[in-house]
Amino acid sequence: MNINLLLFQDAGSSSIIWTLLPFVFIFGIFYFLVILPQKKQKQQLQDMIASLKINDEVVTNGGVIGVIKEVRETSFVIQSAEKSFIEIGKAAVVGKKAE
Repeated sequence: MNINLLLFQDAGSSSIIWTLLPFVFIFGIFYFLVILPQKKQKQQLQDMIASLKINDEVVTNGGVIGVIKEVRETSFVIQSAEKSFIEIGKAAVVGKKAE
């Protein structure tokens, strides 16, 4: 009788594995197609922001295009027009302006 119980327990645990295997497979695909590229893109943006210096042209997430005039610890002062200076957070920068 004990042998039969052990056989049924093994069959039950293997059916749980086969039930969860598609979910693990789907999560793996999701990770490699969505999460990993997003992490890579975020890291590239952080590296680009860290490398910005005075006189670089940047674009903000609000669509403002300007030239960096001062680099501060957590922000940039940009000149967006002839006499218009704006202080923006570093997180607001989405990229350099294309040449």
